[in-house]
Amino acid sequence: MLPQRLRHTSINYRNGRRPMAVNKVIELMSESNKSWEDAAQKAVDKAGKSLKGIKSVWVQDFSATVDAKGKLATYRVTCKVTFEVKD
Repeated sequence: MLPQRLRHTSINYRNGRRPMAVNKVIELMSESNKSWEDAAQKAVDKAGKSLKGIKSVWVQDFSATVDAKGKLATYRVTCKVTFEVKD
């Protein structure tokens, strides 16, 4: 039987517990001419156009290209974006 505090709610929890959230992780690669932080933000912004409920981003790998003058030209990240799967 549900605890008293849950009996009169409109949400039906089995065994008086909230259902466990299901999350999915996708891997994205992004680049920026500004910084690694900007590259990560671009990945999240792009993912946010088609995914809802983004919970976190983990930057797994950093890399960069170097121009002819020996300066960093393009900042690249490989990141994992976690989002909640809805029913």
